[in-house]
Amino acid sequence: MQRPILWVGAALFLSALSLPVAGSQAAAPQAAGPGITATEATDVAAPPAAEAAAPAPAFDVELETQRYLATVSGEARAKSDAYFEGGYWMLLWGTLWALAVAWVLLRFGISARVRGWMEARTKRRWLQNLGYAAVYLVLATLLSLPWTLYESFFREHQYGLSNQSFGEWLRDFSISEVVNLVLLAPALAVLYAIIRRAQRTWWVWGAGLAVVLIAFASFIAPVFIQPLFNSYTPLAEGPVREQVLSMARANGVPADNVYVVDASRQTSRISANVSGLGSTIRISLNDNLLNQGSPEEIKAVMGHELGHYVLDHSLFLLMSFGLVFAAGFAFVHFGLKWLIARHGERWGVRGLDDIAGLPALIAVLSVFFFLATPVTNTITRTAETQADIFGLNAAREPDGFATTALKLSTYRKLNPSPLEEIIFFDHPSGASRIRMSMRWKAENLSAPPPADTTAVGMAQ
Repeated sequence: MQRPILWVGAALFLSALSLPVAGSQAAAPQAAGPGITATEATDVAAPPAAEAAAPAPAFDVELETQRYLATVSGEARAKSDAYFEGGYWMLLWGTLWALAVAWVLLRFGISARVRGWMEARTKRRWLQNLGYAAVYLVLATLLSLPWTLYESFFREHQYGLSNQSFGEWLRDFSISEVVNLVLLAPALAVLYAIIRRAQRTWWVWGAGLAVVLIAFASFIAPVFIQPLFNSYTPLAEGPVREQVLSMARANGVPADNVYVVDASRQTSRISANVSGLGSTIRISLNDNLLNQGSPEEIKAVMGHELGHYVLDHSLFLLMSFGLVFAAGFAFVHFGLKWLIARHGERWGVRGLDDIAGLPALIAVLSVFFFLATPVTNTITRTAETQADIFGLNAAREPDGFATTALKLSTYRKLNPSPLEEIIFFDHPSGASRIRMSMRWKAENLSAPPPADTTAVGMAQ
């Protein structure tokens, strides 16, 4: 968990606009980044039957919402709440673990010795920083391994959310760490080069570096990173493929194929995404969605995912998290200066631009992102809500969307308080999504069909 610079992963690797890092779950009780993901719920009663015809005038949005919510109760609801509410504490414990790792590396002089070892090997500052960053990432990963094991392996199995054996998990975890090493070691070296040259304004340039890294990873992920964890095969010809491509064409998404991901080797969760940027854009749905989802649910999910592309959420999230990183690095700038002034001599850290102070930088950034949880969740939740509305209009499957929201209940609290949703939810809650679906149903499926304008056009 001593990797908050990897918090970029919330937009960089874990979102549906980017790479879902296999074998690693975020400490927050969330889905991976933009996209509807769901898990088949246990002990869930059959949902109310979809209306075959338009809702009657007396269609009650709140009553229909409560009917759906009532289908998940008893042990299933209690297990869902326990998993998600436990995630509130996981945020705190994960931050404390990151602080503990930083303390070990600084208090016992490990960080300073690694920097000294690098200085003895080369006089080139950029090589010293690159070598230190690589060693630091390895050490931080090893020191964080007990927490990572509990968070993303044992706890996921405890709640029935993982299909992986330990060996399979370890393989994916190792691959993700190598990817992180390749991407982040050079980025950290560049960050310290920026700090050295612009000690007063480095936090602005550092935010720009974060934006560039996110954009680069989003571009290469579908082609070079995601296939490291899963196989992507073209979806066979049939109604599902044609429906997805039809929605894509109707909404201007430049994709001519749909891929199936063998996600069942890792999880029982349902997911889909439109990933990549520019020429690497690809529509993907996982095999769990095909096996567990009804045609209406598949259509609803894909409508949502297409919405992320059409609404330019990749750019929205890129810019939004760039601003968050600017605020975070400004927070780090002042916090790190204070820490170095107070403890730098004891830690062997010479100044703000000394990479031996990286554990302290990461620790301060961890605290910032912990405190900024409501802000970062609100940014992502805003994009998700917009994609929900787009998906309802594109797919016109409100009941399919509602039953998909119910399936999220195996790992996301279904009906939280308003304050809980604001602070801890990076997607709208199940209750919010079902209520939105029923409101759409009341307003759209009961409306009269558009008037025939053929005669008017001919008269003109």
